[in-house]
Amino acid sequence: KYSDASRLYGKINKSGFADIYILDMLMDMKSGIEIGNHIRSMDDKSVIIYITSSEYFALDAYNVRAIRYLLKPVYEGQFFEAMDYALSYISMKNDAFYLVKTKDGLVSLPYSQIEYIESSSRMLYIYLTDGKLVQSIFLRKSFDEEMKELLANDSFIQIHKSFIVNLRYVRKMERSDMVMESLKSLPISKKRIAEVKKE
Repeated sequence: KYSDASRLYGKINKSGFADIYILDMLMDMKSGIEIGNHIRSMDDKSVIIYITSSEYFALDAYNVRAIRYLLKPVYEGQFFEAMDYALSYISMKNDAFYLVKTKDGLVSLPYSQIEYIESSSRMLYIYLTDGKLVQSIFLRKSFDEEMKELLANDSFIQIHKSFIVNLRYVRKMERSDMVMESLKSLPISKKRIAEVKKE
């Protein structure tokens, strides 16, 4: 917490950026917009939320790409909604994406939304956490080659020659199966059981 804008400036210049800034608009020495512009001039990922008693600066806040402009008094529901949105925004900004060619064109899928991937008849069936299914066109590369980039991410592991799962969404591991959050049961190949168990 900083009551003096110049101390916040010093902190930013010395220690780098925070994930989320909650800024008052009217402060001694500098306005919230000036601080927002300073943050934006060097960092595009931080989230800015303004809390103020004046509607006057709303357009300026928009130009700083603030995600919320909350008028005082701020109610609990408004504040929690703003924070939930801020955390989702940060997660989305930091998430890697998997590009898959489909019959409708190239589709970009956040890693965090992939529950598991199945390979069948040289096509990928990508099952998402919201229940949707994305199907690729015919693969020219092998499944192993196609999945190399995804498997470099710690969240994913190959449990079978035809299945890759996102470990975030594993509900339980049984003797030769893995049960996902969607309750889908996927086979674990014998040669991979020890590695999968370890992970």
